[in-house]
Amino acid sequence: MSEETWLAARLIPTSGINGAEEQERRATSALLAVMSAVREFGRVLTQSLGAPAGTVQTFIEVPFKLGTQQLFPDGLIRVTRGQRQWTALVEVKTGSNALKTEQLEAYLDIAREQGFDALITISNEIAPVPGQHPTVVDRRKLRKVALYHLPWSEILTQAVIQKEYRGVADPDQAWVLGELIRYLEHPRSGALEFSDMGPAWVAVRDGVSAGTLRANDSGAAEVAGRFDALIRYACLRLGRQLGTEVTPALSRRDLADPAGRTQSLVNQLVTTGSLTGSIRIPGAVGTLQVTADLRAGQVLCHVDVDAPRSGRPTTRVNWLVRQLRDAPDTVRIEAFAMHSRGGGATDLLRRVREEPTTLIADPARELRAFRVAQSTPAGTKRGTGRGAFIDSVLHAIDDFYEQIIQNLKPWMPAPPRLRTPDDVAPVQPVAASLVSTAISSQDSPDLDPPSGASVRHEPVGRSEQ
Repeated sequence: MSEETWLAARLIPTSGINGAEEQERRATSALLAVMSAVREFGRVLTQSLGAPAGTVQTFIEVPFKLGTQQLFPDGLIRVTRGQRQWTALVEVKTGSNALKTEQLEAYLDIAREQGFDALITISNEIAPVPGQHPTVVDRRKLRKVALYHLPWSEILTQAVIQKEYRGVADPDQAWVLGELIRYLEHPRSGALEFSDMGPAWVAVRDGVSAGTLRANDSGAAEVAGRFDALIRYACLRLGRQLGTEVTPALSRRDLADPAGRTQSLVNQLVTTGSLTGSIRIPGAVGTLQVTADLRAGQVLCHVDVDAPRSGRPTTRVNWLVRQLRDAPDTVRIEAFAMHSRGGGATDLLRRVREEPTTLIADPARELRAFRVAQSTPAGTKRGTGRGAFIDSVLHAIDDFYEQIIQNLKPWMPAPPRLRTPDDVAPVQPVAASLVSTAISSQDSPDLDPPSGASVRHEPVGRSEQ
């Protein structure tokens, strides 16, 4: 028998998973075991939840009494630092299984009775706004117990960043963390990617095309929330590849009022037929803006770049074009002039390469900024795969970052240079009577006075009359 058919032994095998219950139990046990075994990974997951930096202990299916009921939360995490203990219950869902309000509220009651600090939920659901929970619960139950949610995609992202970029001190622990990554990336683990725009997608898409969508349609809010969740998933996915924390660029108002953010997206969808989102990438020249135009069937990505503060307008245009040498010819560039309103001169990169002056509407005005944009066809299907909306947005974001943003650097003025003797311009000869003969702090001791000039030496202590 050929060795190519042999299966390598894995610390966390995906074989033998039968049903959702077995899938959840195995995923929970694998995750919690690695959190306690790999110190750096356990710390990075618990620090954002308010836990102290200490020893992480994990348990699965711990029994608790709630009235006459015997309940078994999927897991329990305890972090100990000195005399302080931080304890959280854990509820896990895999695959397409959704979190249930009644179950979460019961676990919140248990945590309050036991004096625990938090309840952590893990599933494939992604909240539209970071910090928001995808399941609605009675807010009165959150007075003494905090409720946190971790999508499987975020856990996988943190695991990859910790192993590949931040590093794990112990080689054996690094291998263990790698085995968890292998498991979570396997389709049978139940830690799925973002794969569905929701059951209301088709009706909303058709309503936008026909112009019949209304702001009070229930499906519009669902699709708007799913789009925000897609942008957040795109951030996690891109951060996993870059090894850094990529986040949605949301205002304080949006973070404080997620419902208001969703409603503004709904209004935008009704009036313009488009949905917009922003991505903040550390070190990037600007924020990556994403616009999904459902009417035009296009996904538009753009970034705004400040123009150089010196040089002629053509020099500033060429500064940008040089950085886009590997970008497609179909990239669109728009130039904005100082003290001007509305849009600026616009042309395709192919044309700008040949003639930079196409972006200069008025040579007398300085250019203050550029907008670099790229459009790609948008998919129409609600799921993933060929012709799907989700994949078209993700590919547009990845391509725009790879071809454009990662190659752009902000303009920096040249540092001042020290003068050399060659830089000193010769001085025209002047009459001796016009030469100042008073000694100055700017004079060098080894310099002789000009020819024909006499130097007066005043007596010490004598003042001029």
